[in-house]
Amino acid sequence: MKKIRLPALSLTLAMIAVGLVLAPVVLAQGKAQAICPVLAGPISKDVYTDYQGQRVYFCCTGCDAEFKKDPEKYLKKLQEQGVTPEKSPAAPEKK
Repeated sequence: MKKIRLPALSLTLAMIAVGLVLAPVVLAQGKAQAICPVLAGPISKDVYTDYQGQRVYFCCTGCDAEFKKDPEKYLKKLQEQGVTPEKSPAAPEKK
């Protein structure tokens, strides 16, 4: 019985160690945006703005204009909700 316990204990400890290493990475990524930071409605992927390398989605076109008045306010709101905005797609290369 002791022969089985030692490998099982070793495997359990290894899994815990991996979890401790990966947990901060997963937590840092945050959750995907589903709610408009301005009016708190469901987002539309057709209405967005790119700001400092981040893509922020909104529920309607009026919200993107409101966001642009004070972007940091709304980014802070997303951060408090645990949301990490998507990265903006890379700009096409200029020829």
